[in-house]
Amino acid sequence: MARGLSGLFADTTPLRTPAFRRLWIAAIVTVVGAQLTVVAVPTQLYQLTGSSAWVGLTGLFGLVPLIVFGLWGGAIADAVDRRVLLVVTGAGIAVTSLLLGLAAITGLGGPWEVLTLFAIQTAFLAINQPTRSAVLPRILPNDELPAANTLLFTVTQLGAIAGPLVAGVALTFTSVGTLYLVDTVCLVASIWAAFMLPRLPVGDGPGGLRGAVAAVRRSAGFADVLAGFRYIATSQVLLVSFLVDIVAMAVGMPRAVFPEEAVTVFGDPPGGGTALGWLFASIAIGATLGGLFSGRLHGIRRQGVAVTVAVCVWGVGVALSGLTSMLWLAVTCLAAAGAADLVSAVFRQTMLQVVATDRMRGRMQGVFTVVVAGGPRLGDLWHGPVADATSPGTATVIGGVGVVVLTIVVVAIFPVFWRYRAPLREDAPTDAAPPDASPDDASGDAASADPPGRSRED
Repeated sequence: MARGLSGLFADTTPLRTPAFRRLWIAAIVTVVGAQLTVVAVPTQLYQLTGSSAWVGLTGLFGLVPLIVFGLWGGAIADAVDRRVLLVVTGAGIAVTSLLLGLAAITGLGGPWEVLTLFAIQTAFLAINQPTRSAVLPRILPNDELPAANTLLFTVTQLGAIAGPLVAGVALTFTSVGTLYLVDTVCLVASIWAAFMLPRLPVGDGPGGLRGAVAAVRRSAGFADVLAGFRYIATSQVLLVSFLVDIVAMAVGMPRAVFPEEAVTVFGDPPGGGTALGWLFASIAIGATLGGLFSGRLHGIRRQGVAVTVAVCVWGVGVALSGLTSMLWLAVTCLAAAGAADLVSAVFRQTMLQVVATDRMRGRMQGVFTVVVAGGPRLGDLWHGPVADATSPGTATVIGGVGVVVLTIVVVAIFPVFWRYRAPLREDAPTDAAPPDASPDDASGDAASADPPGRSRED
């Protein structure tokens, strides 16, 4: 019984690898600091301007660099030593947090300066995140990637819950400048973990900062970004992994209706209340619980089936939350949807890391970052108007049902995704495919190989 119960909890096998263990510990520290900055930026803008319109500009100043540098950053990650790139971008994130903190403490600079620094920091983040994900297959065996991704996603969700709560309490006795400075200190852990990685050049690429600069000039241009999209088009497994996530988030993410729903359905005062907090926290709570009790996930090989079912469960949970006027039931449905979304995210990330060759992993992770961050923003665009025209519950139900229907349609059009099985470690071929080659074989089961020389110890 003890062994059976222990198997329900998250698989911690990847933590035996020192390089991953350092990255994961650093993620615990930095994710809370990052969430402090997420709260501090809009708070600082509102303090400076007294206008929510200025706060709304963070969407524009965050989305544009995320798309541009997320895609270009993936190409850079496929051209340079990824260890160097992680250190440089981590330092850039830390410096921008420091400058934001100094601006807040000294009172120098206005809202435009804050938005500019925020955009620069987002650009560094957009390069750092796909690079970090592309590193994992170089330091872990393929069969440990689902567990590793689960551990990282769980930490992120915990940070999404704890960070805003800590920031809210901290702002009662300190300032936004302090939050930025705490984030800066926390980022030192991330830079240290990246610095301690082994050299991670792509193929036979150069190492070191000078080699990285030369490689970016040579092979990280617009044509290389386009090559990433052509690569996706050649692999139905990768293509569908992106399509179903766009469906899940752009069609089914209901966060735009939460403020109205909290007031009109669950009885919050117009200025906000506990119902609003529970609605916004519910998906992250479910994802966190899903990660903590994810022990059974690492043995699943039919990952296409797992993603399809998980996205449909997400849609059902969202739809059911729009049908109830009981807060606890709506939160429970959204939490179940969040747990399903974590399962989908873990296996989609694993597919990208395994199916794509090492020379393409950075670009694939760049697209992944843009899709994950951009999808909910697309969902905001239509949920709000539909809720105004009908009701928050109606908009939520339409989105949830739409997710289920469109997911089934997409997978029916591309059945190779449903048939996809994760390769066993001994099944992996050599990573000798050219950058534009399709990673799919006749059954859709092909995967990139472990790069030569990888070992558990670094």
